[in-house]
Amino acid sequence: MKISSTDAVAEPLCDDDRFAGYLFDDHGHLIDESDFLEPGECPPEPDLWSDGSAHTAGMNALEDVTIRARMLTAEQYATIAGILRDAAACPDPWVGPDPTLDPVWVDPRERTAGQVRAERRDIAVRAAAADIAVRLRMSETMVRSRACHADTLRERCPRVWEAFLSGRVAEQNAVTAAQLAASLPRTDRVSWAAFDDAVAGPASALPPGKFRLRARVVRERVHAESIDERHQRAAADRNVWLNPELDGMAALNILMPAADAHAAYRRVDAHARHLHDQDGETRTLAQLRADVLAELLIHGETALSGAGAAAASVAITIPALGLLGKDTEPATLDGYGPIDLRTARRLAGGAKSWVRILTHPVTGTVLDVDRKTYRVPKDLRRWLGVRDPVCIFPGCTRIARDCQIDHRVEWQYGGTTSADNAAPECEPHHVIKTKSNWVLYRDEATGATWWVTPTALKVDPDPPPW
Repeated sequence: MKISSTDAVAEPLCDDDRFAGYLFDDHGHLIDESDFLEPGECPPEPDLWSDGSAHTAGMNALEDVTIRARMLTAEQYATIAGILRDAAACPDPWVGPDPTLDPVWVDPRERTAGQVRAERRDIAVRAAAADIAVRLRMSETMVRSRACHADTLRERCPRVWEAFLSGRVAEQNAVTAAQLAASLPRTDRVSWAAFDDAVAGPASALPPGKFRLRARVVRERVHAESIDERHQRAAADRNVWLNPELDGMAALNILMPAADAHAAYRRVDAHARHLHDQDGETRTLAQLRADVLAELLIHGETALSGAGAAAASVAITIPALGLLGKDTEPATLDGYGPIDLRTARRLAGGAKSWVRILTHPVTGTVLDVDRKTYRVPKDLRRWLGVRDPVCIFPGCTRIARDCQIDHRVEWQYGGTTSADNAAPECEPHHVIKTKSNWVLYRDEATGATWWVTPTALKVDPDPPPW
């Protein structure tokens, strides 16, 4: 490209900084560089990075991707809910033919046809949720939650649901709206509509944290019941649960009335601050709070203290050489996983309430025990818990000591009470395995096991959790 020096000046004739770097002719007119291109010469490529257009294009692309991702997520919610509704409407593919349709049918438990059909619908939904879970590598709880959220939004918050399906609402905000809408009275359609109208706009405009605050305020405003009535009902759900964390740690969670929770925290905090002020104390306040709470719960006086209090029993598996200090393989805390050997040796050596299970230094196993009775003896149950620390159903993490011992081949059909034929299954999955079309197979020659779902998907057993 050639520009005549007679047609342009080296410096612009305009003092406006916005036109710095542009060329002007002798009359102060802005020069279009394309007017000076030789025949067949292409104009220079724009500098996308310096003028910001590349960044704008990237932002626009990101927004498009996000909207499409939200739409796909909402479609997944809708599809999961549809499958579970269909399973309830037509249980046969999941649990087999309806026995109540046989004219000579008589229930051995003296239930009515309606009760049997209701159980069939429930088990079909549970079997379908388990099938979805193994296909999508999700937990069954997440599958059921997504179906529940979709049904709630469709029924109680149609405006939020439509916005979620169109990609305008983030998944977190849709879930928040579903959870709060589900907490409104079951038959109060006026409250549902008022909640939906008030949160539909903010759900599309606010980030999750601010939307949750806004939606909670709306929920309180439209709720027909008083806070006193709702608190009394909510207090019945108080609970304590344990979540495993990394590096030998765990989180203890307590759901309790807010006043009690704040009072408990203040007491722990006061103890921690008192210790923090002592000379020589090097722990942080956060560490002190955790230590104080542990001391109060483990060594403090409780209602169960004194004669007759049952001691807790926790199983810990320690490699024999590790117990002797000759190996570094970690020990296993029942229901959690690997813990450091120093803690394991301290527990194994000093606390009588701990069950000590020593593994073989070479094979890591203990001897199997076969039994000829239906009742599972304690030693066999303990061995099964070591071999299978959690429920053997795909994806389940319920620890073995909280499970039932299931006979793979049922006792009534010749199954033995032995390690080869028995394994821990939690009560919900024991029911699914017994009463639905889920089937557990075992190769008698190799000992390999696998599951087949009602939709004919073969599922290998989960690898050991630790």
